[in-house]
Amino acid sequence: MKPIKSGLFRRLAMALVILAISSIHASAQEQKCAAASGGAVEGMSNFVLTRPASPVPEITFSDGAGGERSLAEFRGKGVILNFWATWCAPCIREMPALDRLQAAVSGDGIEVVTLSEDRGGAAVVEKFFRKVQIRNLPAFIDIRGKALRKLGIIGLPTTILIDARGFEIGRVVGVAEWDTPEAMDFIRQCLTGGDQAIQTGSAHPPVSMAEPAA
Repeated sequence: MKPIKSGLFRRLAMALVILAISSIHASAQEQKCAAASGGAVEGMSNFVLTRPASPVPEITFSDGAGGERSLAEFRGKGVILNFWATWCAPCIREMPALDRLQAAVSGDGIEVVTLSEDRGGAAVVEKFFRKVQIRNLPAFIDIRGKALRKLGIIGLPTTILIDARGFEIGRVVGVAEWDTPEAMDFIRQCLTGGDQAIQTGSAHPPVSMAEPAA
Protein backbone atom coordinates (compact mmCIF):
# COMPACT_ATOMS: atom_id res chain seq x y z
CA MET A 1 0.00 0.00 0.00
CA LYS A 2 1.38 3.39 -0.99
CA PRO A 3 1.57 6.05 1.74
CA ILE A 4 -0.83 8.98 1.46
CA LYS A 5 0.93 11.98 0.00
CA SER A 6 1.17 14.97 2.32
CA GLY A 7 -0.71 17.26 -0.10
CA LEU A 8 -3.59 14.81 -0.39
CA PHE A 9 -3.66 14.37 3.39
CA ARG A 10 -3.83 18.13 3.92
CA ARG A 11 -6.71 18.47 1.44
CA LEU A 12 -8.56 15.61 3.12
CA ALA A 13 -8.03 17.13 6.56
CA MET A 14 -9.24 20.52 5.31
CA ALA A 15 -12.36 18.95 3.80
CA LEU A 16 -13.15 17.26 7.11
CA VAL A 17 -12.69 20.54 9.00
CA ILE A 18 -15.01 22.35 6.57
CA LEU A 19 -17.59 19.58 6.91
CA ALA A 20 -17.41 19.78 10.71
CA ILE A 21 -17.79 23.58 10.70
CA SER A 22 -20.70 23.32 8.28
CA SER A 23 -22.43 20.78 10.54
CA ILE A 24 -21.93 22.99 13.61
CA HIS A 25 -23.29 25.99 11.71
CA ALA A 26 -26.32 24.03 10.50
CA SER A 27 -27.05 22.87 14.05
CA ALA A 28 -26.79 26.42 15.39
CA GLN A 29 -29.02 27.68 12.58
CA GLU A 30 -31.62 25.05 13.44
CA GLN A 31 -31.56 26.10 17.09
CA LYS A 32 -32.18 29.74 16.12
CA CYS A 33 -35.16 28.79 13.99
CA ALA A 34 -36.57 25.89 16.02
CA ALA A 35 -38.43 28.14 18.46
CA ALA A 36 -40.83 29.17 15.68
CA SER A 37 -41.79 25.64 14.63
CA GLY A 38 -45.20 24.61 15.89
CA GLY A 39 -46.79 28.03 16.14
CA ALA A 40 -44.49 30.05 18.38
CA VAL A 41 -44.28 33.19 16.19
CA GLU A 42 -47.30 35.44 15.76
CA GLY A 43 -48.58 35.18 12.21
CA MET A 44 -46.35 32.19 11.33
CA SER A 45 -47.94 29.27 13.17
CA ASN A 46 -47.71 27.12 10.03
CA PHE A 47 -43.91 27.42 9.86
CA VAL A 48 -42.24 23.99 9.85
CA LEU A 49 -38.51 23.64 10.50
CA THR A 50 -36.53 21.59 7.96
CA ARG A 51 -34.40 19.05 9.84
CA PRO A 52 -31.68 18.69 8.98
CA ALA A 53 -31.25 21.86 6.96
CA SER A 54 -30.57 20.80 3.37
CA PRO A 55 -29.05 22.46 0.28
CA VAL A 56 -31.65 23.93 -2.06
CA PRO A 57 -31.20 22.59 -5.61
CA GLU A 58 -30.32 25.07 -8.30
CA ILE A 59 -33.39 26.61 -9.93
CA THR A 60 -33.89 29.12 -12.72
CA PHE A 61 -36.80 31.38 -13.55
CA SER A 62 -37.68 34.31 -15.78
CA ASP A 63 -37.74 38.03 -14.98
CA GLY A 64 -40.19 40.62 -16.29
CA ALA A 65 -38.11 41.17 -19.43
CA GLY A 66 -37.96 37.46 -20.24
CA GLY A 67 -34.37 37.04 -19.12
CA GLU A 68 -33.21 33.94 -17.29
CA ARG A 69 -32.47 34.40 -13.61
CA SER A 70 -31.12 32.01 -11.00
CA LEU A 71 -31.47 31.46 -7.27
CA ALA A 72 -27.66 31.36 -7.21
CA GLU A 73 -27.69 35.15 -7.75
CA PHE A 74 -28.86 35.50 -4.15
CA ARG A 75 -26.21 33.29 -2.58
CA GLY A 76 -24.71 35.01 0.44
CA LYS A 77 -28.10 36.43 1.42
CA GLY A 78 -31.05 35.00 3.29
CA VAL A 79 -33.91 34.31 0.87
CA ILE A 80 -37.66 34.11 1.42
CA LEU A 81 -38.72 32.14 -1.67
CA ASN A 82 -42.46 32.42 -2.23
CA PHE A 83 -44.50 30.45 -4.78
CA TRP A 84 -47.79 32.10 -5.71
CA ALA A 85 -50.25 32.97 -8.50
CA THR A 86 -52.75 35.74 -9.22
CA TRP A 87 -55.57 33.14 -9.34
CA CYS A 88 -54.75 32.00 -5.79
CA ALA A 89 -56.84 33.99 -3.30
CA PRO A 90 -54.61 33.31 -0.25
CA CYS A 91 -51.56 34.30 -2.33
CA ILE A 92 -53.18 37.62 -3.23
CA ARG A 93 -54.00 38.23 0.41
CA GLU A 94 -50.42 37.86 1.61
CA MET A 95 -48.62 39.60 -1.28
CA PRO A 96 -48.85 43.15 0.18
CA ALA A 97 -47.33 41.84 3.42
CA LEU A 98 -44.46 40.24 1.48
CA ASP A 99 -43.93 43.55 -0.30
CA ARG A 100 -43.70 45.35 3.04
CA LEU A 101 -41.39 42.63 4.35
CA GLN A 102 -39.02 43.15 1.42
CA ALA A 103 -38.88 46.87 2.16
CA ALA A 104 -38.15 46.16 5.83
CA VAL A 105 -35.45 43.46 5.56
CA SER A 106 -33.62 44.12 2.29
CA GLY A 107 -31.06 46.16 4.19
CA ASP A 108 -30.40 43.21 6.49
CA GLY A 109 -29.03 40.94 3.78
CA ILE A 110 -32.39 39.23 3.15
CA GLU A 111 -34.33 39.17 -0.13
CA VAL A 112 -37.95 38.24 -0.80
CA VAL A 113 -38.17 36.36 -4.12
CA THR A 114 -41.71 35.67 -5.36
CA LEU A 115 -42.14 33.16 -8.21
CA SER A 116 -45.45 33.32 -10.03
CA GLU A 117 -47.08 30.21 -11.47
CA ASP A 118 -49.32 32.24 -13.80
CA ARG A 119 -49.47 30.87 -17.33
CA GLY A 120 -49.94 34.40 -18.65
CA GLY A 121 -46.41 35.29 -17.61
CA ALA A 122 -44.95 38.61 -16.56
CA ALA A 123 -47.72 40.73 -18.12
CA VAL A 124 -50.30 39.21 -15.77
CA VAL A 125 -48.05 39.63 -12.72
CA GLU A 126 -47.06 43.21 -13.51
CA LYS A 127 -50.72 44.17 -14.05
CA PHE A 128 -51.59 42.71 -10.65
CA PHE A 129 -48.62 44.43 -8.99
CA ARG A 130 -49.75 47.79 -10.39
CA LYS A 131 -53.34 47.19 -9.26
CA VAL A 132 -52.43 46.46 -5.62
CA GLN A 133 -49.41 48.81 -5.57
CA ILE A 134 -46.66 46.24 -5.07
CA ARG A 135 -43.55 48.43 -5.27
CA ASN A 136 -40.66 46.41 -3.85
CA LEU A 137 -40.97 43.03 -5.56
CA PRO A 138 -39.86 42.35 -9.14
CA ALA A 139 -42.00 40.12 -11.37
CA PHE A 140 -40.41 36.67 -11.49
CA ILE A 141 -42.04 33.78 -13.36
CA ASP A 142 -41.58 30.05 -12.76
CA ILE A 143 -41.74 28.94 -16.38
CA ARG A 144 -43.91 25.79 -16.74
CA GLY A 145 -43.63 25.19 -13.00
CA LYS A 146 -40.13 23.77 -13.20
CA ALA A 147 -38.89 25.24 -9.92
CA LEU A 148 -42.12 24.32 -8.18
CA ARG A 149 -41.75 20.64 -9.11
CA LYS A 150 -38.04 20.58 -8.37
CA LEU A 151 -38.66 21.81 -4.82
CA GLY A 152 -41.62 19.52 -4.20
CA ILE A 153 -44.23 22.27 -3.83
CA ILE A 154 -47.77 20.83 -3.73
CA GLY A 155 -49.91 23.87 -2.87
CA LEU A 156 -49.99 27.64 -3.10
CA PRO A 157 -48.85 29.72 -1.42
CA THR A 158 -45.74 27.96 -0.17
CA THR A 159 -42.71 29.85 1.09
CA ILE A 160 -39.23 28.44 1.71
CA LEU A 161 -36.77 30.13 4.08
CA ILE A 162 -33.21 29.78 2.77
CA ASP A 163 -30.07 30.83 4.64
CA ALA A 164 -27.01 32.57 3.18
CA ARG A 165 -25.35 29.22 2.44
CA GLY A 166 -28.26 28.19 0.22
CA PHE A 167 -29.72 25.72 2.77
CA GLU A 168 -33.45 25.31 3.34
CA ILE A 169 -34.19 26.22 6.95
CA GLY A 170 -37.96 25.74 6.91
CA ARG A 171 -41.24 26.14 5.04
CA VAL A 172 -44.53 27.91 5.45
CA VAL A 173 -47.37 26.13 3.64
CA GLY A 174 -50.29 28.52 3.39
CA VAL A 175 -50.59 32.18 4.32
CA ALA A 176 -48.36 33.91 6.86
CA GLU A 177 -48.57 37.41 8.30
CA TRP A 178 -45.13 38.36 7.06
CA ASP A 179 -45.11 41.98 8.16
CA THR A 180 -45.94 41.62 11.85
CA PRO A 181 -43.13 42.81 14.14
CA GLU A 182 -42.82 39.27 15.54
CA ALA A 183 -42.56 37.69 12.07
CA MET A 184 -39.95 40.18 10.90
CA ASP A 185 -37.93 39.73 14.09
CA PHE A 186 -38.04 35.97 13.65
CA ILE A 187 -36.92 36.16 10.01
CA ARG A 188 -33.96 38.34 10.98
CA GLN A 189 -33.10 35.97 13.81
CA CYS A 190 -33.43 32.84 11.69
CA LEU A 191 -31.66 34.10 8.56
CA THR A 192 -29.18 36.62 9.92
CA GLY A 193 -28.67 35.75 13.59
CA GLY A 194 -30.44 38.52 15.53
CA ASP A 195 -31.94 37.89 18.99
CA GLN A 196 -35.58 38.88 19.13
CA ALA A 197 -38.64 37.85 21.13
CA ILE A 198 -41.05 35.20 19.79
CA GLN A 199 -44.82 35.29 20.32
CA THR A 200 -47.87 33.25 19.13
CA GLY A 201 -49.94 33.18 15.90
CA SER A 202 -52.45 31.56 13.50
CA ALA A 203 -52.39 29.54 10.27
CA HIS A 204 -54.15 29.68 6.90
CA PRO A 205 -54.27 26.63 4.59
CA PRO A 206 -52.90 26.56 1.04
CA VAL A 207 -55.08 26.18 -2.06
CA SER A 208 -55.03 23.52 -4.78
CA MET A 209 -52.35 23.76 -7.44
CA ALA A 210 -54.93 23.54 -10.24
CA GLU A 211 -55.22 26.87 -12.09
CA PRO A 212 -58.83 27.78 -12.98
CA ALA A 213 -59.68 27.59 -16.66
CA ALA A 214 -59.51 30.92 -18.48
